[in-house]
Order: sequence, then structure tokens, then C-alpha cells
Amino acid sequence: MKSDVEIAQAALLQPITAIAEKLGISEDELELYGKYKAKIALAAWDSIKNRPDGKLILVTAINPTPAGEGKTTTSVGLGDALHKLGKKTAIALREPSLGPCFGLKGGAAGGGYAQVVPMEDINLHFTGDFHAITTAHNLLAAVIDNHLQQGNELDLDVRRITWRRVVDLNDRALRNIVCGMGGKPHGVPRETGFDITVASEMMAILCLAQDLDDMKDRLGKIIVAYTRNGEPIRAAQLNVTGALTLLFKDAIKPNLVQTLEGTPAFIHGGPFANIAHGCNSVMATKFALKLADVVVTEAGFGADLGAEKFLDIKCRFAGISPDAVVIVATVRALKMHGGMSKDQLTQVDMQALNAGLSNLTKHIENIHKFGLPVVVAINAFPTDTEAELIFVEEQCRAMGAQVALSEVWAKGGAGGIALAEKVLAAVDKPKAFKFIYETEATIENKINAIAREIYGADGVEFTAPARKSIKELVDLGLDKMPICMAKTQYSLSDDATKLGRPSGFTITVREIKISAGAGFIVALTGNILTMPGLPKHPAAEKMDITNDGKITGLF
Repeated sequence: MKSDVEIAQAALLQPITAIAEKLGISEDELELYGKYKAKIALAAWDSIKNRPDGKLILVTAINPTPAGEGKTTTSVGLGDALHKLGKKTAIALREPSLGPCFGLKGGAAGGGYAQVVPMEDINLHFTGDFHAITTAHNLLAAVIDNHLQQGNELDLDVRRITWRRVVDLNDRALRNIVCGMGGKPHGVPRETGFDITVASEMMAILCLAQDLDDMKDRLGKIIVAYTRNGEPIRAAQLNVTGALTLLFKDAIKPNLVQTLEGTPAFIHGGPFANIAHGCNSVMATKFALKLADVVVTEAGFGADLGAEKFLDIKCRFAGISPDAVVIVATVRALKMHGGMSKDQLTQVDMQALNAGLSNLTKHIENIHKFGLPVVVAINAFPTDTEAELIFVEEQCRAMGAQVALSEVWAKGGAGGIALAEKVLAAVDKPKAFKFIYETEATIENKINAIAREIYGADGVEFTAPARKSIKELVDLGLDKMPICMAKTQYSLSDDATKLGRPSGFTITVREIKISAGAGFIVALTGNILTMPGLPKHPAAEKMDITNDGKITGLF
């Protein structure tokens, strides 16, 4: 079997102008980045904004395990299958971060014969969006430190400067640093640190902004520090909102590429799902909905994180809602959730499979709580037995979810026809979409609603620093916003070791942060870090490029 990058390199791509033509986008509305990728001019929105929206399908998954789930692969394959069935289809995904690409993942553009291409470009720099975010974020940081150096007119408390720096790499050594060392000419010494670019509030703003004016307004609202009297200082008070927006003039435009089978794909923005809200941009999704009859999008990690944030945050801001939700699961991963170790997963163990199904059933229940129809996609592996597959299918139907086997990794769109047919049937069913909480509720009640309803927790414990932050937000009138939970992706709880469907646990919120520009409140739980580290053997060790430009090692 060829590797993902070998499959992608062997593909015969269509010119991006031909892909755009499938959606009715003219060449004049494209800004070309070579032959196979482009940005869509913002002016194109005026000609399509009054069209009816297509059907929206959200793809999510069970809690991830080392056994693999294949959520993005399923999203791409489902889009190709719908395209094969004659539907005018578009896919809307996030851009990969260089950090995970060089760390554990080695790439994030689908897999096998269900990929978005050009795969190497998408994984490596793409159209420069993340570099624009990194530069804008660090410009604001530089302006803050310059403000301190130049007399500190706003009376910033150097101990309460909340705006850190970012880089789009996994670099644990930068989590906590001291800057301004070297004497008076080199700045004011203070403690700070770096986050990964995909955890930046500016990434969230890019993905939630409706247009350039909205982005400028959101950038100005970012709270970067507090004065010695405890008053918040926003980016607008530093007089660089225009400059920050300028750096986003191209990044804000949605990117258009294609799948291996020529299905149009919007890939734009990429906030982490265990830290940020884990969805591609509102603008790309809205463009896709106006240009296609069916749009397949995805949310990061398991449904407890990605789907909850997609539905409670993105849908709330964008005024949209899915017509159906696909939950991706594998027999292998379900057996791991049932207690099997990774090296035993080729063995048949119906007891472990039955125990692991509790994780899937909880996610099905959760999507039903949002009032949406569910289709389960069983991502097939060669080691799956007929008895195991039939058992999972029967349990899903008993939960009121349609289910279909997906073989898109090996067969591309042809391997997703059964899934596509189930999804098309589901989108025509009535839905009664509702949020899990209302923004007018207290911060504590909103977090409790997520923890109890979505995670299955008995309740929430707030540390003393978290309670202090909540009181401060209430006093500042900043408490009526959605909640963005920062939690481990591996468990429904905040303990990564508790697989399956844990019970009898509480969620501990150790820190509360405000992302005033993005428009949500971040609740950090467990040991979630905003700057990941590299593993002992990073994927980067296996990557290379030949003299003729052929890339190897991406997967």
C-alpha cells in the first residue's frame, strides 16, 4: 500500500479554475496561488449572499485513541461519495498546524484515497494564513512591550499582561520565559511565554469573523493586560487595530483546493479543539453553503469537544446549524475504550467491544440532546470481523442512529456510497436544534451544563483562582458569553486515562480566561497546555525532500 504522500503525489489534479467552475466561481473571483490552490475574493460574497443555504453535514467522532478513528478521512470520503451521487458538494475543513505535522501527526489532510490535495502544500505553509496570524499576534506583543519601555502611559501592571507570544511549532521550552533581559535599552524584564499559533485568540477571531470590519472590531476588543488598578486594557487602546487588520487582508479570504476526486474543498483556519473551538472559519462555511447543495464540514477531536463547541459557539455566532451529524467510530478504537491494549486489537473480544460502545452511545445521546439526527460511520479496518461490525450496527440502531460502513480510506468516494445515502436520508428528517445552555446564564451554570449534559459529570469544582477570575468577569460585565472548554480529548472526563464512559467524576476548572475579541470565555481543566511539546521521536525525523523537490515522510 502506498503512503498518503505517495498517493497524493500520483494524483492527476485539475486546475483550481476548473474546480471553482464547478461551484460557479469565475476566474475573476479567484486569487491564484499557483495552479492548484486559490483564495476567493471577498467581493464574490455580494453575488451569492442572497442564495438559499445548502444542507450542512457535521462530521465528528468518538474520543480519539491511538488506534485511530479517521474523522478527516471520513469527511473527505463522504464529500467524494456525495459528489459521485450527483450532488453539488463542497467540503469545509481546517488547515493543519505545523506543530502536530512535525510532532505526532505527520500531516492532516485525510488519508489513503480520501485526501485533500495538494497534500504537501496544505500541510506545509499552504497560503500563509498561519504566518499572518503569528505575525499579527506577535506584533501586538511587541507593541505591548514597547509601551512599557516608552513610559507605560496606560499604567499596565507588568504582572498582569495576559497577551503572550506564539509560534506554530511544538516547543515546550518556550512555555514560560523571561523577556526584556540585558539592561534598560532592551526592554522591561517580565515573565511571559509562548503558545502555539492555533491556540491564539487571533486564530479564533479569524475563524469567527463575518468580514474584515467584524475582524477589526474583534481585534480591537482583545484584552491584553490589566492596569495596576485592575482595569482591562484592550488592543484598541494601543492604537494598532488597523495595522493588525492589515496583516489579515489576505488571510481572511477562504482557501479553495480539491480532493483526489476533484470535489471542491474549502480549507481555512485551524483552531485547536482541545484548547480553542476547533472549527474552520465561519466565512468559508458560509461561502460553501451558498455555492453548494451539500456541505460536509468537521469539528475537532471527539464530539464532547469539537461538536459541542461547533454547535454552542460557531453555530451561535454564525446563525447556522447542521442538518445531520456523522459520528465516526472504529471497531479498534471501541475495543480500546473497552479496556484492550493497542497490541491486542486484532483479536476478537466482544466483551471489550461491548464495554467500549458506551463511549459511542454517549456521543449519540449528546447529539440527540442538540435535537439533530445522527448517522454513525464505522470506519472499516481489514482486521474487523463480520460479527464485530454487525454487533456495532445493531447497537447503533438501538440508539436511534442510522449506521453505515465506510471504506473511503481504501476505495475513495466509492467506499462511502452507503454512508452518503444514509446521510442524505438523515438531512431530510426534521430537526429541532437547540443549544445546551443560554449565554445569559452564569458562568458556573454554563460550565455545569456542559459538564453534566455532555461529559456526564456529577458536577464541577472551581479552584480559588478560577472563582476569582469569574468574579472579575462578572464585575466587568464580561460573563454573558459562550464557554470554550479546554479539556483532554482522550476522555469524556478531564482525566485522559478514563476511557469509555466514565461515571462518578467531577470536572475541575483550574483557570478561567477571557477571549473578549473572539467573544467567548475559556475554562481550562486538567493539565491542558497551550503550547504542546514534541514526542521522543517527532515525525519531523522521517521527513525529507530530494533535489528535484519530491517530499517524503508526510503521512
